[in-house]
Amino acid sequence: MCSDNTVLDPRRSRRRPRTVAVALGALAVISLAGCGLQPSTAYVPGVEPASIERIEDLPAGAHVTVTSKDFTEQLVLGKIGVIAAKAAGFEVTDETNVPGSVAVRQLMLDGGADMTYEYTGTAWLSFMGHSDPIRDAEDQYVAVRDQDEQNGLTWLRPAPMNNTYAFAVRSEAVDELDGITRLSQVKDLPKSERTFCVESEFYSRPDGFKPMLEKYGLQLGDGADGIPRDNVSILDTGTVYTATDRGKCNFGEVFTTDGRIKALGLSVLEDDEQFFPNYNVSPVLNSTTLKKYPQLQDVYDQISPKLTDAVLQELNRQVDVEGREPADVALDWMVNEGFVEQR
Repeated sequence: MCSDNTVLDPRRSRRRPRTVAVALGALAVISLAGCGLQPSTAYVPGVEPASIERIEDLPAGAHVTVTSKDFTEQLVLGKIGVIAAKAAGFEVTDETNVPGSVAVRQLMLDGGADMTYEYTGTAWLSFMGHSDPIRDAEDQYVAVRDQDEQNGLTWLRPAPMNNTYAFAVRSEAVDELDGITRLSQVKDLPKSERTFCVESEFYSRPDGFKPMLEKYGLQLGDGADGIPRDNVSILDTGTVYTATDRGKCNFGEVFTTDGRIKALGLSVLEDDEQFFPNYNVSPVLNSTTLKKYPQLQDVYDQISPKLTDAVLQELNRQVDVEGREPADVALDWMVNEGFVEQR
């Protein structure tokens, strides 16, 4: 039986620690070779061109392979990638739903796949091995783009969506908390209102909860600028969302494109001091493929500006809360945006 316990991307819906174990990544690649990469979810409805037009003079049999990781957001993005290439006239092999970041990365590096959606922060911190994120989103993108050029991968312009850490508050509690919209405003609240729900991994990370508090002029412990330890609830992954919604704490650790934010009516606070790393998503193409079919850049560049945090929250919600198929969610969105028509 094929195993699913491979290297986990930090952008997962079911969040795990932000580490990449290379040995596990190698095992993931081996298991993929044994189990095959065409998953049972490789379903995409028929589509026709709309604003994404069929590429003129595309040779018969022109083919691309699209891949993605195996969590909700990546499944939706992967299906968007497949649908776009189909509408442009390509024969497409759907290799979405691959377990593990390293396995997907290896497919792209080895030429086993032509296109994927990847996160700038994942590439910079995990694949490229840098210890410090680049705080400016554009600078982060440029650095990743330039470094991956030598690996035969081309990063197109990133989307506005940034699937990073954040803190959210119950929308109905905002007025009670002086209309709070930014993390920098937490220090202005009475100490009794500075209550947090966090995952244990984020609480203990050297670049997690404590340094975040320091960035915002706060500290864990007593004192005028303190967060008493009793004000912090350390919870399991996923429990943070419901605990925040039920008022166990005022501020819960979330990921900015998680569908539960919308489903539970949470409001994300602005990280106005830019503490958290940038995880903007970009279409990444094999450079040889893009050189052969340069029109692919226009195909995917049309889509990226529409991929905002709010859009991905809604698309993720439809899969995780309503139980819809990622392919149907992706198709409906692309039809509504005028990119394609359903056949």
